[in-house]
Amino acid sequence: MHPSFRTVATISLERASPDDASWIAALEQREDTRHFIGAYSAAEHGRNIIDPRMVYLRILDDGETAGFFILVLDGDGKSVEFRRVVVAPERRGIGQSAVRAMEQYCRLELRRERIWLDVFDHNARGRHIYEKLGYEQFGRSSYEGRPLFLYQKTVAHGRRP
Repeated sequence: MHPSFRTVATISLERASPDDASWIAALEQREDTRHFIGAYSAAEHGRNIIDPRMVYLRILDDGETAGFFILVLDGDGKSVEFRRVVVAPERRGIGQSAVRAMEQYCRLELRRERIWLDVFDHNARGRHIYEKLGYEQFGRSSYEGRPLFLYQKTVAHGRRP
């Protein structure tokens, strides 16, 4: 008998709808997630999903919902804040592929050149993954007294017609 292994998944992204607010909030409240993010209530997610400055994306793994991204469009027209990614525990192993898909989405669909994010200093695994994916630290900040590292990545060289 051969050990089981995970084959390369087909990751796709689609816009979330207000109907997704409850499962998004529930995924954020999981014990393995909530210590790394500033979670929102389902009502807050419902309001945010319809805000034109915010982009909620469902992560699909071979067509099955596997998690979500929250992106916020910066007023400069060039940058996007990568506010959050959460992947369901049973879908671990797709995070890096999902981030790459999100980067393409930002470049091609949102026509943005720069992605930036913040990550709590105690989230060593997250920082390692972002650095592995080419994000560079450009500063520090804090959220509710908790230290944050700021990272950025250029995803396009100049505007495309």
